[in-house]
Amino acid sequence: MSALKTTLTGYAGYRGREGHWSFLLHRITGLGTGLFLTIHILDIAFVYLAPNLFMDAIKLYQSTLFGIGEIGLVFCVFFHGVNGLRIAYIDMFKPAAWTITKQRNWTRTTLIIALILWLPATFVMVRNLLIHNFGLFGG
Repeated sequence: MSALKTTLTGYAGYRGREGHWSFLLHRITGLGTGLFLTIHILDIAFVYLAPNLFMDAIKLYQSTLFGIGEIGLVFCVFFHGVNGLRIAYIDMFKPAAWTITKQRNWTRTTLIIALILWLPATFVMVRNLLIHNFGLFGG
């Protein structure tokens, strides 16, 4: 337990600016995506094992809270994917680009690309939430 405490204290205490925040966000988005995949595999297994439980899960997933969680999940997938591509590209093709100045710029660019990809998806998802869960826009 003390190793976990030391790890979490180190993550929270280090002040490495963009590089540190990129590292933390990459870890958090990876965990979020992994959690979603685990839940998704389990609920799909309910189709065969417990069809009534599967239908209950679908009703739960149609709730507003899960809709908001899905919006967060989409950001997790986009940021984790774009940042992973950035890391792989630099590791394989531009190892000399691992300078602090360049990494700060790359981190900002990664976040901007992820947000550009995420915002249209968020618009569609929020609109669908408002239509299906609240009856707005003629829903």
